[in-house]
Amino acid sequence: MTDISATKNGPLDPRLNWATLSQAERDAAYDNNAAVKNSPALIAERNQMSEALRASRKSFLDIPYGDREKTKIDLYPAADKTAPCLVFLHGGYWQRNSRELFAMLVEGVAAHGWSVAIPGYSLAPDTSLTEIVTEISRSLDWLAQNGASYGMSGPVVLSGWSAGAHLAAMALDHPRVTAGLTISGVYDLAPIRDTGLNNALKLTDLEIARLSPLRLPAVHKRLDIAYGTAELPALVFDSIKFHESRMAAHAPGKLFPIEGADHFSILSELRRPGGALVEIARKLVG
Repeated sequence: MTDISATKNGPLDPRLNWATLSQAERDAAYDNNAAVKNSPALIAERNQMSEALRASRKSFLDIPYGDREKTKIDLYPAADKTAPCLVFLHGGYWQRNSRELFAMLVEGVAAHGWSVAIPGYSLAPDTSLTEIVTEISRSLDWLAQNGASYGMSGPVVLSGWSAGAHLAAMALDHPRVTAGLTISGVYDLAPIRDTGLNNALKLTDLEIARLSPLRLPAVHKRLDIAYGTAELPALVFDSIKFHESRMAAHAPGKLFPIEGADHFSILSELRRPGGALVEIARKLVG
């Protein structure tokens, strides 16, 4: 079996020997659920906390920003309508999960007086990744046009986790966005096409070229990139290379390895008011 683990010099790029990997090894390179042994418990805890928060916190839920089933947005306004707003995009490899399951993340920045908006989006195979990226832009258009009516007119920090990090990177150039924070993201789609994830996505050559942040010109807004040091090597490598590509283009932003965090536990750093990712987000508009 070909080794795709981290080396003493840092993460080994799985794509260096990608052609020699079996299908099972390629799938494993991006299988976060299998890599994190207690992921079912972490996911169940996340879902329970999110259900409780949605039921208890002042909010405006399930507001349509488009005409599809999942093109809705949840808003959690702060007392100060000019407070910063965290817009968070959920993960699930563009084919799983929903905005409701990540409401627990509101707690972190809300404790510091921020608003939070969590858009949903359509999922593959019902729609293409091209359309998903377009939906995120539409959600930000809607927020720009309607956010003030809900008491949310402050600067927007666009964030996302896993596939949501990819979507946040793709939407960083939106006029409503002040800065970005991506977490545990995938920034090159080419290897994804060679895994079982592509059964639903059906990525085309054009989509890989146009929708891979690592293959696009850098957006010159502040973008901080975070990942857990216990993540799969492929995701660690993507985060490092994306940051390096932005540095080469003199685009602003920092790289934040979160020590000991895996793909799921890293979200606690955005949920806890004193979490590392909360502090990173706050400095983006400080």
